[in-house]
Amino acid sequence: MSEHDQSLSAGLYFVATPIGTARDITLRGLDILKSVDVLAAEDTRNTRHLMDIHGIKLGDRPLLAYHDHNGARQRPKLIALIKEGKSVAYVSDAGTPLIADPGYGLSRGVIEEGLPIFAAPGASAVLTALAVAGLPTDRFFFAGFLPNKSAARRKMLTEFAPVPGSLVFYESAKRVHKSLMDMAVVLGNREAAVCRELTKKFEDVQRGTLADLADYYADKAVKGEIVVVVGPPLDVVVGAEQLDQALQAALSEAVSLRDAVDQVASDLAQPRKAVYRRALELQRDGSE
Repeated sequence: MSEHDQSLSAGLYFVATPIGTARDITLRGLDILKSVDVLAAEDTRNTRHLMDIHGIKLGDRPLLAYHDHNGARQRPKLIALIKEGKSVAYVSDAGTPLIADPGYGLSRGVIEEGLPIFAAPGASAVLTALAVAGLPTDRFFFAGFLPNKSAARRKMLTEFAPVPGSLVFYESAKRVHKSLMDMAVVLGNREAAVCRELTKKFEDVQRGTLADLADYYADKAVKGEIVVVVGPPLDVVVGAEQLDQALQAALSEAVSLRDAVDQVASDLAQPRKAVYRRALELQRDGSE
């Protein structure tokens, strides 16, 4: 019996891998990598390196590349192997597969064929950032990556603004400053944390308001993987008269109703739908 022939059940195994420190992989994750019949990876070089670190030999087992660009071509092959009774493990570059990483299409394909899926949980940048951010974790929303362009980014942030919990974003080092500025404008000056290079040698967590963090990163040469955690909506009580005054001022200056509503909802940290509804009422009353 070879070292990997340990009768894992046929099926697809999603294995979480370290986001930094190599020792953060679980014992079960290592057992699966040792025992599975077939391995598939977002980047086969990274997977070989991880296996080498932990003394896991590939032997004569296939190690197949599976990523966003070849998924449609590779899925039928992997599904066929599972139907033949093989156990197939999939790992992404770092963290838990499917969480802003490839694997969803493979998951759906396996499920549609009535085949089993198993998960070996472990490292996740989302959960690690929430643990060190110092912000509420009873409710949170993972939003993945924001758009590159500021206009599209602000539009998406407006959709997330009413979420009654902390928000978690992945961001690139080159865009973090501009994203923080847009967050401050759209979400209000909430408490936030910028978590960089989590579990790695140069791990760094900066905490403060969105405006303060935007100022901090204005002239910083930043490198590495970044997770931004933003606290829940500000608990601001706004009276009807204050809301009406702000809307009337914004409506007199803004190019469009939408711009006025976005501005007031951000400035007063109020739900956009409620502000929009009141803006329509003011417009209607003014036209009568």
